[in-house]
Parts: sequence; structure tokens; C-alpha cells
Amino acid sequence: MLHLLNLFAAIALLIWATQLVRTGVLRLFGESLRRMLAASMGAWPKAMLSGMVVTCIVQSSTATSLIVSSFVGKGLVATAPALVVMLGADIGTSVMALVYSFDLSWLSPLLIFAGVVAHLSREKSSTGQLGQIGIGLGLITLALQLIVGSTRPLVEAPLVRTLLVSIPNDLGIELAVGAVLAILSYSSLAVVLLVATLADQGLVPVPTALGLVLGANLGRALVAVLSVLRSDVATRRLPMGTLVFKIAACALAAPFMATFHVWLQEGVPQVLQQIVVFNLIFNAAQALLFVPVVKPLAQALERWMAPPPQIDERTPRHLDRLALDTPSLALSCAAREALRQADAVETMLRGIVPVIRGNDLGEAERLRDMDDVVDALYSAIKLYLTQISRQPLSERESQRWTEIVSFTINMEQIGDIIERVLQDVEDKKIRKQRRFSEAGMAEIIHLHERLMANLRLGMSVFLDGHPRDAQRLLEEKARFRELEHAYAGKHLDRLKENTADSIETSSLHLDLISDLKRINSHICSIAYPILEPAGALAKTRLRPSRMAGLDDIRG
Repeated sequence: MLHLLNLFAAIALLIWATQLVRTGVLRLFGESLRRMLAASMGAWPKAMLSGMVVTCIVQSSTATSLIVSSFVGKGLVATAPALVVMLGADIGTSVMALVYSFDLSWLSPLLIFAGVVAHLSREKSSTGQLGQIGIGLGLITLALQLIVGSTRPLVEAPLVRTLLVSIPNDLGIELAVGAVLAILSYSSLAVVLLVATLADQGLVPVPTALGLVLGANLGRALVAVLSVLRSDVATRRLPMGTLVFKIAACALAAPFMATFHVWLQEGVPQVLQQIVVFNLIFNAAQALLFVPVVKPLAQALERWMAPPPQIDERTPRHLDRLALDTPSLALSCAAREALRQADAVETMLRGIVPVIRGNDLGEAERLRDMDDVVDALYSAIKLYLTQISRQPLSERESQRWTEIVSFTINMEQIGDIIERVLQDVEDKKIRKQRRFSEAGMAEIIHLHERLMANLRLGMSVFLDGHPRDAQRLLEEKARFRELEHAYAGKHLDRLKENTADSIETSSLHLDLISDLKRINSHICSIAYPILEPAGALAKTRLRPSRMAGLDDIRG
């Protein structure tokens, strides 16, 4: 019983270690790996090589599939080259299984010791993340050694030998068991290493182990499909194509399993090597065989899994759930969606003057309805950011997280103000057939133009994070307040002169310029999270030094 418990513990350690390496690599190099994949989608040899290299680094073809699937979902990459990348990714995970099949017992303590020292000394730095990766690699080799040690006593037990003899040689059952193990462990690499080790110890017959390896490959494709079930149709396209390839490859290999076993016995002396070499040959043959049919399959998938023609504007487009394991990438996704929210706010703000001039009730209602889009995107971004915050963030990532939260809150509040402004214009001007005086309308237009310029500057500050631009934006708060006071005074002067239009619209006019000032205050608030880390804020918000020495600092 103790030996069986040790075996289960070693298997759990192997699965956890592979996930530890994958998570560490994605957090540290995720953005670079995504750029590498995106830049290699030209000729198929380059695409296949990039998929293989990235998977060797990440230790998971499933992780590579999720990254490339997000590219396909956003329309950044066509389906055909993405399928080629995944064929290379399958080779990559097979290469890593071959590497781990060699005796790396000397490397395990070194990696674990160095990894722990690096991780504990500088936990939140890049060195700490490298330490986590080293710990994971060391634990993988240690887990394989523990599996070997745990299986030896089990193999010698008479009951176990009796059970092994009674196992039916049924490829269908082997495929199902291997697929289930890969799904449960979320790592076909761990399953292949486990099966190879058990076969080497005599706990699993070699023909059965080969069938389990085929099942693990099939399970790897199923894991990718299950991971994107809730994603959009375009994102689900690539995992589905990979699954089609896997099913076809397993069907083609099934009649020749006995022949493969004979060839492996003749060419590879060690049982452990036989299993991992078979896994490598299977995936390499799959890649060479299916490259010529990648384009027809991609065309069929694009017809079969075409995205719906109409997209609800309230539905987020850039909040890639597949990027949540890599905070830097997830924050980039959130920032892109925040800019989309700001675009909706800009459309609402731009429409205020045409509504006032043209007394267009229909346009006013359409613009007010856009506040639902702003609110929906705000809720989606907020939820997405809370999921990112569960991950350990670096200092820069934490600052960016704060900037995005602040920006989306301000955009949501601006949308609410614009909605109320449009409602007031409908009730107090359009329905009552009133109009502003020429001087009053000119003042509103001037404030509106300044507001639009400030909003565009605010979006630029949010995107680039340059303290100099943030200072310019914050200085606009005082200028706008001065304009609001001056225009309110001029309006009172017109009331004293008994200007009829000014008297009829007095309440609306004063409320409108006050609301425009409030909108400007929210826009200028975008600068605070940028300036505070740069030390440019004092109790009065701006230092008298006017940002001396900070012109070249970028947030």
C-alpha cells in the first residue's frame, strides 16, 4: 500500500512540476513568445520550427495552442499557418519527452537548489521567475526517479504480475485511457513520461504503452478543444483542426501498431527509449503527412466555423481569457478593451454638439443607448482585471493594473454624465423648441472642442504613459475651470441685458458648462496614476518645478 501511495505522489509531483514550468515560462517570456509566433507565420518550415521551439520552452503544446488560437480569434493569423505551427508544437513536446528520458538525476538537485535560492532571494523579479522554472525542471527529473523507485516493488508483487497478464490488448481501450489521463493531468508530456517509465519497469506491456501514448496525443488535442469551449467561434477553429489531424493520425497508425513494436525492438534497445522514440516518430510523421492538406482543412474549418455576421457592441473583443496566466499579456488585452470603451465615450461626446444644433431626438436617443456599451465594457474589464490580480504581479504590472482600473472608471463616469446631458438637452431644449443665444452656443462649442482635444490627449497618456503629456493633461484642468467660470459670468451678463434666448435656456446652459467641466475633470484624472509614481504630484497635484528632469521618463 505504501509503495502504491508513493507512486501516486510521484505522479502528482510530475504533473505539478510540468505545470510549474509552463506557468513560469509564460509569465516571464509569454509576450516574447507570442511575438515570436506572430512573426513566423510565413513559410511553413519557419512556422513549424517556431511552434516546435516555443513548445520546447513552454513544455506544453496545449499552451502553444492557446496562444496561437487567440491570434486566430483576433484575425491576426490565418488558420492554415496556425495549423502548421501546431504540427511543429506536437514535435516539440515529443522532443522534450525524449530529453527527459535520459538520465538527468545529476541535474535535478542542482536545478532545485539554484531555483529555490533564486526564487526566495528575488521572488518578484525576473531572477525569481527563472528560479521557479528551474525548480519545476528539477522536480520533473526528481519525479521520474521517484516513479522508477516506486514501481520496482510493485512489479515484483505476484498480484500485480497477474493483473498485467490479464490486461486485454485492445487499442480502443488504450486510446481512451491515454486520452483521459492527458485530460486529467492537463499534460500529455507528463503522461508519455509516466507511461514510458512504467513500461521500462515492466508494470505496463510495451504494446499497451504504445497505445496509451497514442491516446495521450489524442487527449492533448481534446484538452485544447475543451480549453476554448467558451471562446468565440474563430478561436475554437484551430484546436478543432488539431483534433481532426490527431484523429486521422491515430486512425492511420492503428493498423501498424504491431509492426511499429517489432521495428522499435530491433532498432532501440531500451524500453524507455522505445516509447519516447515512438512518440517522436508518430508526431514527426503526422507533421510531414498533413502539411500538404493544411490549406484545404483550413478552408473547410473557416466555412464550417464562420463567426456570426453581427457582433454585439457590448461584447468584449480583446479580453482574451487564454492570456490570464501571463499578467503582462492579460494587461495588454485589458488596455486594448479600455481604449475600445474610450472610443465609445468619444463617439458619445462628439455627438453632443450636433444634437444641440440639429435638435435631433433620434440621434440623442442613439447616443444615450451607447452608455449601455460603456457600462457593459466597464463591467467586463473590471471582472477581467480581478482575475489578473489573483496572479503575482511585478511592480510595473501592478502600476499598469491601477492605471487601467482608473481609466475605465473615469470613462464609465464620463458616459453617465453624457447620458444625463443628452437627456437634459432633450427635455429642456429640443422638446420645448428653445435655442441658445449665438454667444452662448459659441461658448459651448469652444468648451466642447477643448474637451475633445483633452480626451484624445488623455487616451494618448493612457496608451504611452509619458509624464510630460500627463502634466499637460493635468494643467488643462485649471484652464478649463477658468473658462467655465468666465463663460458662466458672461451668461449672467446676458441675463442682465434681458437676452431672451439666454433667459429661456439659462438653467440648461449653466448645467451644461458645469457638466462639461466635470467631464474634463474625469479626463484629467487619467494623469494621476502616471504622475504619482514619477514623483510629480504634490498636495496641489503639480509641483512648482513643472516636471523638471522628467521629460525623458516613460511610465
